[in-house]
Amino acid sequence: MRLLAAWLINAVALLALPFLLPSIQVASFGTALLVAVVLGLINTLIRPLLVLLTLPVTLLSLGLFIFVINGLMFLLAAKLLDGFAVDGLLAGIIGSTLYSVISWLLSKLLLSPKS
Repeated sequence: MRLLAAWLINAVALLALPFLLPSIQVASFGTALLVAVVLGLINTLIRPLLVLLTLPVTLLSLGLFIFVINGLMFLLAAKLLDGFAVDGLLAGIIGSTLYSVISWLLSKLLLSPKS
């Protein structure tokens, strides 16, 4: 149940991005659901390999290169799916950062255990 809720939260976070950043377009809620799955798969399968391969650059940039990797993962998802468009690397970097923040905030608000 929690996985389904997290999936829906990520889709809602994706739907909020075009309102905050006009260089990102999401066609519909169904597209947002599909993009959330694809981003999850990309971040699970491809991102760790890229982080390992770019470790020297990441260390030299004091970890800031991770933002570039996240932006590239966002661009890859946009290339793989119709209905999701990112205008460039800078839009991907800003979009992936906003997506992470919005998703984290919604998860904290909706999924945190009640005390």
